[in-house]
Amino acid sequence: MTGLHIAVDGYGLARPRAGVGVYTREILHSLAVARPDCRMTVFLPPGIAPPETSPAIAYRVQPSARLIGRHWQLPARIRALRPHAFFGPAGVLPLRDVHRPSVITVHDLAIYRHREWFPARQPLSTGWIVPRSLRRAEVLIAVSQNTADDLQAIFGVPAERIAVVPEGVSKRFHPLSAEDLAEARARLKLPERFILFVSTIEPRKNLTTLLEAWAMMRNRPDLVVVGDWGWRYEPIKAQMERLGPGLHHVRGLDPSELPAVFNLALALAHPAWYEGFGLPPLEAMASGTPVIVSDRSSLPEVVGDAAMIVAADQPEAWRRALEEVVGDTNLAAGMRRRGILRAAEFTWRRSAELTWRAIDLAVKEAAG
Repeated sequence: MTGLHIAVDGYGLARPRAGVGVYTREILHSLAVARPDCRMTVFLPPGIAPPETSPAIAYRVQPSARLIGRHWQLPARIRALRPHAFFGPAGVLPLRDVHRPSVITVHDLAIYRHREWFPARQPLSTGWIVPRSLRRAEVLIAVSQNTADDLQAIFGVPAERIAVVPEGVSKRFHPLSAEDLAEARARLKLPERFILFVSTIEPRKNLTTLLEAWAMMRNRPDLVVVGDWGWRYEPIKAQMERLGPGLHHVRGLDPSELPAVFNLALALAHPAWYEGFGLPPLEAMASGTPVIVSDRSSLPEVVGDAAMIVAADQPEAWRRALEEVVGDTNLAAGMRRRGILRAAEFTWRRSAELTWRAIDLAVKEAAG
């Protein structure tokens, strides 16, 4: 469809380094490029600067009142615009009806599988806002088949209301020259040889298994953990403090430095218990870095045969896998080649095309 006007919830842009923030920024840019004849009005959280300037994107500020503003005042402003559809990249609709065909992106449903991994006191969101949003949206975008399966299993969403739209990999992630890498290593003070972990530190990311495996390695390289503290991290922090030299915790890394960090690593280890998609493994593969992931949730689906897949609950198996990848140059070279090819299959251009298709479907169905 041509000439559409879409109202967009920019809530995810308040956390630009988080997964939903990255997704919102990338998909908005790619939607604008894919259909320059369409336009979007993005409602930004107060105090958040627009991520880019585009003739196809206009920005407005959401009402400042946290609950009333987002769930009662914002819908009124959306209705006043009379857009053709509403798009929610952060996965929820306002409680008050926007009276427009709606498409929302569901990233993961981990909290419904394992509430113990998350902070308490989220009953309004998990018990009311999210379930209500899933019932009311015309089309639900799932970022993986695993998330689509969870939507059906947990909430009984019919398959015909779900569109599986994988995320993409930014073109920033690619193999870098030796000169660029030498400068980055000196600038970031990274060790010569290291295994890499990139994620917020929280229980479902399963850093504990990696720490146990790394502690058992023979002739082990250093371990670099890139990520800020999330929630329920205290036991993990204590474990990290016991491991001493060789473990480096990098907090507050500028996202622009990530391509170089991936390039410099001997391997990326991603042992998560649960991911809705799993972007860091793809970004590492696009950078030419061997990747080892867990056998849980969406990760095998995303990496295909381009990464090594290891049981999430087996530290000894992780030790063996890490030693193989670090010690066998032929194995690592093959993983690099397969990883680059696999990552190339995931583009934000393709994500945007499929997202527009979902929006078209919602508009057509609402029109009867």
